[in-house]
Amino acid sequence: MSNLRNLLFAVFSFAALSPGAASAEVVGKVGVDWIGNDIIVEAVSDPEVKGVTCHVTYFDRSLIDRFKNGNWFEDPSNNSIACRQTGPIEIGNIDLSKDGSEVFRQGMSLIWKTLVVNRIYDKANDTLIYLAHSRELTDGSAKMSISTIPLYGQNVTWKNGKPQ
Repeated sequence: MSNLRNLLFAVFSFAALSPGAASAEVVGKVGVDWIGNDIIVEAVSDPEVKGVTCHVTYFDRSLIDRFKNGNWFEDPSNNSIACRQTGPIEIGNIDLSKDGSEVFRQGMSLIWKTLVVNRIYDKANDTLIYLAHSRELTDGSAKMSISTIPLYGQNVTWKNGKPQ
């Protein structure tokens, strides 16, 4: 079902994807029940911060579950994120505002819900913050997860110089 969902997402939202947004690679898939529901684990590399990889998890509903419960085009907003340094850190042109910038986006329903990863730089604590959350057209979700990469004491290369 994951392939069908991904195909539908690609067809209906290809134009909405932001240029430079990271792509994800499925690195794990764990079955959670007998009807075929799965937890998917994807690796996401930040396109503006080399040497950082985030692993994002989300729930993928099976075809049987969709038949049984209806709500055909939607998966739950449950997600989690963990980011770690996986190589030398090189920071490109990142947004330094409090809003940060979107690093990754993936549809969780046909058009209504999107899993989003935002990056925020905490200048005072010299830390990158990655926030995973669901964005919905009608009702926002309070389900979120964060992970941080402390830069203090690390050998970090800043493309445009470290912010002062």
